[in-house]
Amino acid sequence: MNFKKIHIGSTIKAKFLEEALDMHRVCSFMKCTESEIEQMFLEKDLTTDKLLRWSKLLEYDFFRAYSQHLILFSPPKKEISTRTSHKKTSSLPEFRKNIYTKEIIEFILEQIETGKKTKLEIINDYKIPKTTLYKWIAKYTEKK
Repeated sequence: MNFKKIHIGSTIKAKFLEEALDMHRVCSFMKCTESEIEQMFLEKDLTTDKLLRWSKLLEYDFFRAYSQHLILFSPPKKEISTRTSHKKTSSLPEFRKNIYTKEIIEFILEQIETGKKTKLEIINDYKIPKTTLYKWIAKYTEKK
């Protein structure tokens, strides 16, 4: 999957075909017609409500593609001086950005193995600590 350019409709269609669900069941669950389902497969993005319904129906977390995009491609958070630091409180839950899934680790190691990126480019582009990258290389390349 290309985490940089997400086309959620084609991703959903692939999972739909993989699961081989009955179209009538899908239409009933999604509360729409077959042509509307086909149109969703062509859409680059969908509303969160529709995406949540697809996630439940196909038992797959389609939101994860966007989370992975944020991990790989969002700019690092600006560091604020400790003297002027006033921690803002929020009513929203805080998520750690540096939680790397197996898919992300495999993606990054594949970039190195295929020569698409060097270790230094990975460290700079994705803001992954050097020690973390080298631990991944040691851990996951010895298994192969």
